[in-house]
Parts: sequence; structure tokens; C-alpha cells
Amino acid sequence: MTRIWNSVVGKLWVTILLLVSFVLFIFTVLMLEFLSNFNTQQAEKTLRQEATTIARIVNEHDSLAATESIINDILGEETNALISSKQGKIQYSLQEGLNQKEIREKIIQNHAFDKVYESDEPIVKEMLLPSTTDKEHMENYIVLASPINVDQKVHGAVFIYQSPDAVHRTTKETTKIVFLSAAIALVLTTFFAFFLSSRITSPLRKMREAAFEVAKGKFDSKVPVLSRDEIGQLATAFNQMGRQLKHHVEVINQEKEQLSSILTSMTDAVITFNRDRTILLSNPPAELLLQKWFLSKEDQSKPLPIAIYHMLEHVLDLEEELEEELEIDGAYYVISISPLYSAESVRGAVAVLRDKTEEHRLDKLRSDFIANVSHELRTPISMLQGYSEAILDGVVSSEEERNEMMRIIYDESQRMSRLVTDLLDLARMESGKMRLYLDDLSINQVFERMTQKFVQRGKEKGIEVSYETEFSDDARVQIDEDRIEQVVTNLVDNAIRHTASGGHVKVLADQYAGQVRIRIQDDGAGIPKEDLAYVFERFYKADKARTRGKGGTGLGLAIASNIINAHRGRITVESEVDVGTTFTFFLPLPDEI
Repeated sequence: MTRIWNSVVGKLWVTILLLVSFVLFIFTVLMLEFLSNFNTQQAEKTLRQEATTIARIVNEHDSLAATESIINDILGEETNALISSKQGKIQYSLQEGLNQKEIREKIIQNHAFDKVYESDEPIVKEMLLPSTTDKEHMENYIVLASPINVDQKVHGAVFIYQSPDAVHRTTKETTKIVFLSAAIALVLTTFFAFFLSSRITSPLRKMREAAFEVAKGKFDSKVPVLSRDEIGQLATAFNQMGRQLKHHVEVINQEKEQLSSILTSMTDAVITFNRDRTILLSNPPAELLLQKWFLSKEDQSKPLPIAIYHMLEHVLDLEEELEEELEIDGAYYVISISPLYSAESVRGAVAVLRDKTEEHRLDKLRSDFIANVSHELRTPISMLQGYSEAILDGVVSSEEERNEMMRIIYDESQRMSRLVTDLLDLARMESGKMRLYLDDLSINQVFERMTQKFVQRGKEKGIEVSYETEFSDDARVQIDEDRIEQVVTNLVDNAIRHTASGGHVKVLADQYAGQVRIRIQDDGAGIPKEDLAYVFERFYKADKARTRGKGGTGLGLAIASNIINAHRGRITVESEVDVGTTFTFFLPLPDEI
């Protein structure tokens, strides 16, 4: 029942049914009232005719016995008659049913009929009299008193009254007919209401089903157009709406995919904020940045640094774009935040964060490099200039001093040449243009030969230089021999220069984690712990007060690191002050290259 009531068919049916029922109710009430009045008037008219006829018969015949049969024939069904010769005296009675005596007494004693004995006009009155069918029941009767023998001054009267059953039967029959007609009308109304409703609601149900399909994203759903009326026009408009929705959704999806692709491919971090400062959208670089900040913050209730929140509040409150460069946790970012508008109000903001840390580092390296190159070149240039001026000015007094100055000038020029060569090599390596010539070589043969070059030099300084290996003689490795020799030479030379007399320098070769491990180990002065992270940078000096030894350029470790990286290896350093230093580099075995 609830389902029918919630449908258009049920509502339309109930509406029509109520309307027809209301009309039939008003019609029935008015019709019954009219029939009741009509039946009463007809009954009164009949009683008048019968009373007039009886009065005429009584006037024409002196004997009532002779007229009894005639009067019985004249009286209608359920009609009774009383003939009174004078007031209060019943001369003749024709009654049927119960309570005859009580009925006679009430009629005769009713003073409303007193005038009928003196006038020639009949009197009609409705009276409440005992029922002729039920002893304890009272009913309304129509009583008509008609004078007889009107030529006398005081004359008699005929009282005719009729039981209401006749009127009631007529009314009941009429009521049955009316209610039967109403029932037939309601049935027909229901049939036509459902018929009409189904013709209307059938296409509406199809539209509802199509609307649910469209709500699920199936925009190809169509409603059949079966008519040219308003419902047909509605179906046409619905189909057109589906096509338009499909087109607009496709356009929105294309724009969304384009925006997603752009955000995903951007190297800058992009974060979209809501009005309440919550994050709505972020691209992959932003996700990585947020994770980094989240893990590094002690207060993890706010995922962003407080400086960015201050910028965000400024943009949302003042509705203006803001761009600043901030240092956050040792990193440098250029942050640009712009407001996002919805109609006339600001609904949020979008922030673009560009990591400038590498650029800052490169700028610092560039400035440090220029300063270091200038510093390294200043000393030989000053010496070249000074000794050259001394020779030109004739300050030299002997040939021996002259030759010494010439030798110093030559050594410094050689040092400048090596510095320039090393700088060019380093630049070539860092740009990725260095080419390796790989050969399949014996590990022990190559590194033992490289070590033997320094044995004599070590003896001159009182340092023992040795080579130890765990490889067999047939163990081989693919390397550029000249480049690796440049690395070993630099590392062993540094170890000898920073090891005191009586010390040891060892070149150790073994296999570690599937790679060739070469360690250059000394027991020299060592490197401070705070400087270990910078030893492979260009021109870096662990001992700021120490001047480089003869022929050093300060680029050896930087070059060594680039050579090892080009071989797909890695180089590390471990050191302790006054204990010693160990430089270790790893090279892949032949099956790893």
C-alpha cells in the first residue's frame, strides 16, 4: 500500500477517487433530501385524494356499513382511516397492525385537529405515533383530517394516516439505486484513473530507470519517444540532456587527466589548500616533501613548516599572491602561493615549491672553486713573478743562485701546468665525457706493480710500503689501467706524504660483497672526523694550516672519486687522528660489469 501511495499512479487514483467520492456524496445527500421531500409530498397528495373521495362517499350514503367495502378499496396499502361524527367520538375505524387504540386516542385528542369540525379545509400534520409493527416503538406518521357533511355547522371528519414504512421503502430503494450507481461510478473511475495514469506513468517509469542509469554514469541510456505531447517532449529533452552530460563529463575528464598529467610530470611540488588550511591535493614531489617534513617534525599535528602556514594565512586573509625564498631544515625553497577563487570569494590557495638547494650548493661550489683556483694559482704566479723580477733586476750575484731561481721558476710552471691539466680532467669527468678503455687484467699483477712504484720512495722516508692480497693469480678484473693507476698513485702518494718515518703504508686487495675491494691503509696523522665528509671535494684541506707538498694540486681525491664512479664503483674513507687513515674503493667483478 505504501508503494502505491508513493507512486504517481496511486496519488492520481486517490485524488480522482476522492474528487468523485466528494461529488457523489454531495449528490447523494441532495438527492435523498429531494426524494424524501418528494415522497412526503406524494404521500400527502395521495392522502388528500383518498380523504376527499371518502368524504364524498360518506356524504352521499347515510349508512357507513354500505360504504365500508368501498372505503377499503379506496385506501391504499398501509393506509388507515378514522371517521368521527363529532369531536372526540369515533364513528368508524379502519386500522391494521398493533397499537390501534393508542393511535386513535392520540389522533382524536390532538387539539391541532379541532378546527376541522367547524371549517371546510382539511388539516395535514406529522405526528409521532406508536408503530403498527413494533409495540414499543414510535414513528412519524402523516395524518390528514378532512371534514365531512360540511353543510352542517358542526360536522364530522375523516382522519387518514399512513405508516412511514411505505415512504421509507421508497427512500431505501432510491438510496440503493443511488449507492449502486455510486459504486459503479467509483469502479469505472478507478479503472479509467489507472488506465490514464498508466499511460502517463509508463513513460515516466522509463525516464526514472534511465535517470538512475545516467546517475550511474551510463550516459548512453535513452528514453523511447512514443508521443508528441508534453511527455514526449520531456523524453526528447531527457535524451538531449544525456548527450550533453556525456559530452561535458568527457570534457571534464579530459581536462582532469591533462591537469593530473601536468601535476604528475612537474618537478616542482604543488600543494592545493582549502579555506581552513587543510591539504586538498598534492603531486608526487609534494608527497615526498610532505613525508620528509612530517618525519622530521616533533609536532606532527601540522605537516607543514610554520613559515609556510604564515605565508598561507597572509594569502588567504589579504587575497594576494606571495612569493618568498625560505631555508627549511637546511634546504632552500622558492615558495609561491596564489589564492584560488570561487565566484567572488577565495575558496583556498595553491602553493608551488621549487627546491633550490642544489642550485645554492652549486653556487657555493662555484664560488669556492673560483676562490680555491685563485688561491692555488696565486702562489706559483707570485713566485714566478718575484724570481723573474729578481733575475731581470740583476739581484742574483752568482750563477748558482741564478740556476736555483730558474729551477724554482720551472717547478712552479710545471705545478701550474699540472693544476690546469687536473682541472680540465676533472671538468671532463664531471660532464660525463670521460671515456674508459676497459681491459681484462690480472688483479694481483696490476695492483702489485702499482704498489712497487712507491717502495723505493717509502724507503727514502723510512716508511714500509707493501701489497697484500687474498686473490689467486688468475683472478681478473675489467678496468681502465691508466685511470685506476692514477687513483692508486694519488692515494698511496698522499699516504706516504702524511705518514711519519717508521710508519707503514699497505695496499690490501680482497673480495667483499661480490666486488673487488682495494684498501690503501696508513698509520699517519689521520683526518679529523668533521672533515671526512668533505675530503673528496675540490681543493679541500683537512689541515687548514698545512701547505701542500711539492707538486700537489688539491684535486687528486676529487679526480679519484670521479674515476671510481665511472667504473660503477664507489670510494670511501675511514680515519682517526694520530691513528691512521684507510681509503677504500670497490670495483665490480667481470660478471657484475
